[in-house]
Amino acid sequence: MINKIDFAAKNLTSNAGLFLLFETAKANGIFELIDTDLVFDNESTNKIKMNHIKAMLCGHFIGIDKLERLKLLQGDPLITEFDISVKEPETISRFLGNFSYKATQMLREINFKVFKKLLYKSKLTSITVDIDSCVINVEGHQEGAAKGYNPKKPGNLCYNIQFAFCDELKAYITGL
Repeated sequence: MINKIDFAAKNLTSNAGLFLLFETAKANGIFELIDTDLVFDNESTNKIKMNHIKAMLCGHFIGIDKLERLKLLQGDPLITEFDISVKEPETISRFLGNFSYKATQMLREINFKVFKKLLYKSKLTSITVDIDSCVINVEGHQEGAAKGYNPKKPGNLCYNIQFAFCDELKAYITGL
């Protein structure tokens, strides 16, 4: 459970780590890549994408696991300083509904460009690729779900997702 901490001072924030996140993203050109390479068919979605993506990035960074909890970021002075308007969860949910297969592939390409940039900057001559998996339980007859390794609910249908990370950079490479 996430507990909200209220500060009385105007410029204090419990989310100070977000400053480093934004500075790193800016220094590596991540926001520019998202702005230019992630293009939705709907023009109004293109206008709001950076605000929603930054809000979700902030939420994920501080450990928010449900859209409803993004409200904890509303009024935070650091979020305001970075010109992010945290909208209602329903609004962000509608935005996420615009992600088609094409849009997710664009995000995948952006991620790979960022990884290549980080790899180039690190000047590593070799890397270790760590492959992990995650089980997501499903109810009913979801497309692509199958019986497989499922330690929490043996015999239940699930998705078994594979992730690849670069161990030296602690960076996500890709997933299936």
